[in-house]
Amino acid sequence: DALSHTALPGIIGAFLVAHWFESTGGSLAENGVSFHALMLGGAVLAGVLTAFLTETVRRLGSVESSAALGVVYTSLFALGLLMVRLFADDLPHVDADCVLYGNVEIVVLDTIGQTDIPVAAVMSGIALLVNLLLVLLCFKELRIATFDPALASSLGLRTTVVNYVLMAVTAVTLVSAFRSVGSILVITVLVAPAASAWLLSERLGAMLSVTVLLAGVSAILGHLLAIVAPVAIFQPLGFAEVDDASTSGMTSLVCGGIFLLALLFSPKRGLITTAVRQTQLSFRIACEDVLGMLYRQDEVSDTVTLTPQFAGWTRTVSPIISRLAMWRLQRRGLLATVGTGYGLTDLGRDAAEKLVRSHRLWESYMARHFPLPDDHLHETAHRVEHYLDDPLLYELEKNWINREKTRMVD
Repeated sequence: DALSHTALPGIIGAFLVAHWFESTGGSLAENGVSFHALMLGGAVLAGVLTAFLTETVRRLGSVESSAALGVVYTSLFALGLLMVRLFADDLPHVDADCVLYGNVEIVVLDTIGQTDIPVAAVMSGIALLVNLLLVLLCFKELRIATFDPALASSLGLRTTVVNYVLMAVTAVTLVSAFRSVGSILVITVLVAPAASAWLLSERLGAMLSVTVLLAGVSAILGHLLAIVAPVAIFQPLGFAEVDDASTSGMTSLVCGGIFLLALLFSPKRGLITTAVRQTQLSFRIACEDVLGMLYRQDEVSDTVTLTPQFAGWTRTVSPIISRLAMWRLQRRGLLATVGTGYGLTDLGRDAAEKLVRSHRLWESYMARHFPLPDDHLHETAHRVEHYLDDPLLYELEKNWINREKTRMVD
């Protein structure tokens, strides 16, 4: 994100150098320097300068690294826009709108020589190849230097060099796309697909692949929607003059929409998914609490069928949840209606017995291994009993049996 901002003064500076050289009667081509190579050099210098200034501000100002980066990238981006206004506003091919929004709709017209190959496609292809080679050849070094620089340094890896190389390659990637898509879309595509992929994946390799996939899908959908959506939305409203929209803006909108969907519905981190999962867990615990309550009443009562006393239970569970829990248990054949109350079926008694057994085994384990007063054991076991699986129950039971054997021998 920062480099997509800070590359701007480097690119504008290189453009001004090229314009000055041409105005003095010189020719970049005759001196063996291409315009794109000059832009690339300016962006790389800006990237290295960003890393240097960020580290300097962090060290001298004693501030956190992301805060130092924020100071540097906003300052350099403002400097780049100021350079546009002061020195390049009257020059052809450079204006603030072009810098911000690019010209992706007509970029195919800028071709190589007499061919039909767009310059932007070649530049982007080279940037893709450089990034692929860097990731494939230096994946382990990049990963450890990024996530644990202290460990990387202790292993002899020069993290500062890795950081500068990463900055330089990112700057190359930026300048390859800057002229065609503009600063806003570069920022969006660098950040939003990666953030979405982080919500959808927990492994770095998969995250990189998902990021590239989401970025490609966003570009295709963004271009299609820029053509189709304005006509479909605005012309029925009476705006006949609206027949398309900016591809850069629509692609940014699609990137944001994909991120929003991932934020809401990600399998493990989505807000709605998490809320549904927590609700399901609370409902399951409520159902199991009913079974446990009935089973304990069955142990101390002379009657076969029981009516649970919900006075204590409904203080922590809403009436709606309690009614749904009873309905669910009846549908599963765990409860049966008896008069005005409920009783455990044979299937329900088996399930309740397993739950209460889990509770008591955990109480026994804590009583032996933790210095807790007796009145603290029940509440803790009541919470844990809903999460004990069969292998853990087996271990707890084996621990209890061994303890009883030891006690009998003593």
